[in-house]
Amino acid sequence: MKLNKEGYKNYKKYPERIIQFGEGNFLRAFVDWQVNEMNKKADFNGSVVVVQPLPNGLIDMLNAQDGLYTLYLQGVKDGNPIKVHEVMNSISRGINPYSNYEEYLKLAEQPEIRFVISNTTEAGIAFDENDKLENICPNSYPAKLAALLYRRFKAFNGAKDKGLVIIPCELIDRNGEKLEKIIFQYAELWNLGDEFVTWLKEANTFCCTLVDRIVPGYPRDTIDEVLKELGYEDNLVDVGEYFHLWVIEGPEWIGNELPFAKAGLNTKIVKDVTPYRTRKVRILNGAHTALVPVAYLYGLDTVGESVADEVIGKYLHEVVYEEIIPTLDLPKEELEYFAGAVLERFTNPFVKHYLMSIALNSMSKFETRDLPSLLEYKKRKGVLPKKLVFSLAALIKFYKGKRGNENIKLADNEDILELYSDLWSKCDGTDAGYKTLVTSVLGYEKNWKMDLNKVEGLTEAVTENLIKIEKEGIAEALKTVM
Repeated sequence: MKLNKEGYKNYKKYPERIIQFGEGNFLRAFVDWQVNEMNKKADFNGSVVVVQPLPNGLIDMLNAQDGLYTLYLQGVKDGNPIKVHEVMNSISRGINPYSNYEEYLKLAEQPEIRFVISNTTEAGIAFDENDKLENICPNSYPAKLAALLYRRFKAFNGAKDKGLVIIPCELIDRNGEKLEKIIFQYAELWNLGDEFVTWLKEANTFCCTLVDRIVPGYPRDTIDEVLKELGYEDNLVDVGEYFHLWVIEGPEWIGNELPFAKAGLNTKIVKDVTPYRTRKVRILNGAHTALVPVAYLYGLDTVGESVADEVIGKYLHEVVYEEIIPTLDLPKEELEYFAGAVLERFTNPFVKHYLMSIALNSMSKFETRDLPSLLEYKKRKGVLPKKLVFSLAALIKFYKGKRGNENIKLADNEDILELYSDLWSKCDGTDAGYKTLVTSVLGYEKNWKMDLNKVEGLTEAVTENLIKIEKEGIAEALKTVM
């Protein structure tokens, strides 16, 4: 039996209220799941029309299943493994604008449409001067949206109550502002007039966002077992972790129109998304980056193994609670709750997260994720954070490219790899040699955006840790900072 509305007895049709650019795993496991929850628990009474942002995609497959698909959520809740699944009934249909552009534009004429949500990858929010306002589908997502907004403006004669709330989910900072800026560029490029520009400004709301949920997606390795468990054919099975967080920067009334809170969802409407983005980058991403070189050199291979290890797990906990959280300005209870959720997520038995997959471009990651915590800790406390400094020393050791007799497959920009190859080949194993190496790494301003040797005591502390790691091994060296 195939999954479609004929075979699914609980199928329900809702008014189309959301246009969604993107039919991929993430949006279906994150946004469309939340719409499904709001329909069940908060009387949202709305569905999603999915627009395929690229010429090739899953729209035909989605329409063949009448927008239905099975979502598995799996992870850890209150310390216990949890795995649940449910058919999602929040997508009404899909449209491929490349094959039916007019059908796409007619969405603008539906009065119930109120929201636009997107995830077109980080490269999706970009201006393409070659896009035209013609009867053919533009290439870029912002141009498609600009054409849709102009059609809506004309269809409702510039009515202020027919503006849209636009909520991009692309993983770029200030995503809503960047998208809005590009829409105005198209208004100018296409000479759409002052009245349209005024309507854009006054009737539409562009929100900046932060999204957080790990979505492994279609379970290729276990799909036969999954379909046997389900008892029906589903070509769009999706898998996501149990945890979710959506932070939307915008006016409070959005929460009245999208009843996230009433549905019990971990979605916040806030005045400024910045502290939440900082929290995620510093705690979640920062914990990952601080962990990788230490845990990998210690002999571990996955995040789960690392958190479960008595020594490395304790090290990670102390990095987060003692050295990262004290540098952030949100309420301590909120930060500690988030940190607890992060560390719980790291124990997810259903996700095998390899340290080496996180290790890509570790130098730039340390600069954006951990260096701000290190510098802010020094500023606030007057001393260096021992464990973050140790992680930096371990990172330099990691870029030597060896774990015992095993070669480490380093993956970074060519200049970084050449820098380390040159420095380690010249290091003679003396204390002075190690200090020269550390001084050169910390002085590589192309990566750090500053000369870290100017941070009082940092060169000496990193050198001391590196020498201990080299001469005594990571396990013994780690004892000195625990």
